[in-house]
Amino acid sequence: MTSNGSVPTLADVARHANVSTATVSRCLNSPDQVVGETRERVLKAVRELGYAPNFGARALAAKHTNTVGAVIPTMENAVFARGLQAFQEELGRHGKTLLVASSAYNETLEDEQVRALVARGADGLLLIGYDRSSELYAFLAKRKVPALVAWSYAAQKEQPAIGFDNRAAMAELARLVIGHGHRHIACISAPIASNDRARGRVQGIGDAMTEAGLAPDDLLLIETPYGIETGEAAFRQVMADTPETTVVMCANDVLAIGALRAAREMGVRVPEDVSVTGFDDIEIAMLAEPALTTVHVPHREMGRRAATLMIQMLRDGDTGQSVELPTDIRLRRSLGPARSGDLSKASMA
Repeated sequence: MTSNGSVPTLADVARHANVSTATVSRCLNSPDQVVGETRERVLKAVRELGYAPNFGARALAAKHTNTVGAVIPTMENAVFARGLQAFQEELGRHGKTLLVASSAYNETLEDEQVRALVARGADGLLLIGYDRSSELYAFLAKRKVPALVAWSYAAQKEQPAIGFDNRAAMAELARLVIGHGHRHIACISAPIASNDRARGRVQGIGDAMTEAGLAPDDLLLIETPYGIETGEAAFRQVMADTPETTVVMCANDVLAIGALRAAREMGVRVPEDVSVTGFDDIEIAMLAEPALTTVHVPHREMGRRAATLMIQMLRDGDTGQSVELPTDIRLRRSLGPARSGDLSKASMA
């Protein structure tokens, strides 16, 4: 509050910091355009006076809110947390605020959340993967709200994206698996019908199998919701249904951690009896026992570059140029040579 008890204004902050109102406005909207000493003086005045910008009035005047929305499938996955942290940090350097919603892998809920964020004035949106209705993309285009896809990249897609080729990345890992002598392969994946990332990873295994002269139809695929417990249950199902399986390729690290836990409880040795692989390379992959072979995804780099592209799209009004980021395989102890012979069900009591 000011000395007379009124609500502090932009002019009050300017007087307190001994700068112009234009400098205060620039500092709050585009802090990267203000030199450090001046910026710190303005921010100190803001704190001391308890000033809060009237974003509603500013939005009406400027026709934008400096707010970017993001709809992610879940807040329980460290993969999205790491990327969003970098996304938010970079947006903040340009005076923009991030609003996050979680769809719980529900298409209808995601649609509602996207429309709600637009209704609340989001200038742009970060979306995970390509899979959503054409009607929703048309809605965003009509409202002139730029939408940027992350965690996926497909050269043939028109929607701008900062991500990686899930299919190619998993195919590379599957080639390594097959190179270790594995011919009886199972895959535990999130449901693939409306998840292009999971679908691409399953297809990548099929691609590598075809290259090696194996029949992709022989791949045992179990689709299950995301979670350690669901990964554990799926691994038990694999071992019960097809004990000849020598490797279980999981479409993300969390499912793989569940598989490792189930193997330990069942007395199945990894990798001597069955190998297990993951995808994402979250921190727990290195801490697992045995350490998990997985595909490393540059989550923070993806988040930072997504924010840079989003800012460019908002500033220049263009559609943005998609960028494919590289992935690489982290070979650890959970992948070993294929065993010879079937694994007895009797040993898995």
